[in-house]
Amino acid sequence: MRVCALAGGVGGAKLSVGLQDALEPGALSVVVNTADDFDPWGLRVCPDLDTVMYTLAGVANPETGWGLVDESFASLEMLSGYGEDTWFKLGDRDLATHVLRTQRLRAGETLTGIMGELSRALGIPGGILPMCDEKVSTMLKTPAGLLEFQEYFVRRRQGDEVLGVDLKGIEDSRPTGAVLEAVSGADVIVFCPSNPVVSLGPILSVPGMREALAVTPAPKVAVSPIVGGKALKGPADRMLSSLGHGVTSAGVAALYEGLLDGMVVDRTDEGERENIERLGMRVLATDAVMGPGPDRERLAREVLRFGAGLKA
Repeated sequence: MRVCALAGGVGGAKLSVGLQDALEPGALSVVVNTADDFDPWGLRVCPDLDTVMYTLAGVANPETGWGLVDESFASLEMLSGYGEDTWFKLGDRDLATHVLRTQRLRAGETLTGIMGELSRALGIPGGILPMCDEKVSTMLKTPAGLLEFQEYFVRRRQGDEVLGVDLKGIEDSRPTGAVLEAVSGADVIVFCPSNPVVSLGPILSVPGMREALAVTPAPKVAVSPIVGGKALKGPADRMLSSLGHGVTSAGVAALYEGLLDGMVVDRTDEGERENIERLGMRVLATDAVMGPGPDRERLAREVLRFGAGLKA
């Protein structure tokens, strides 16, 4: 079975590693959000790509879900000593990823090619695919003005009300050939339990991406990131509310209407079944909150069995 997953953030990375463990080596491709990438100190940093890569490689910090395990921050301390504002935490080993990526981008290589080389060097058998090779930036409309995503998410600790989302550069982006091949060649497509607004939303906004998903015969299944009216991690629940969407599994499903064949929800949200089915999706209610290690693979296998049983 070949699987294409759409992912961003820690939730997407967790299910991705479960899928990797459940599948034959090389059978998983993960299309990852790049709209939260930015350039602190002139280095191209790709938080979602790196979170997925480090998690699939088994080197992610298990306490935070992002960054590297056993990391040190001597370089950041030196930057602080020079008077720099070090609100974004780049670890010493993590810096190697950003230095190499920036160097190769400046030499004219594509982000897709670079991520392929880096992930293979870390022993990852499948593909980690940027949603596009063009630069796209998530800008959030807030009462304090327009905020770049990392400014909102890290520096201001997600404290601002989000009134709108502007994807700068999205109109000039295109799905890469690798992304289109992963979508068209998949037996099942999984929308990971990532923020539907700022993680999966940018992927689906790349011109041509929704069309590619719509024409593939593969069943498409999403795992809800909302359980009992709350986000498992991050500000998805607050974003959905402030943007006028339902803060429920059905509210998430509505954002994917016309694309999905099935929705996986936690047993807590069994009562959402009828509302989701009205959108033309079948529903699997299970234990959707992933614990460590084997529990991720357990959920992944349930999602894949459910997907395989659907007819697109």
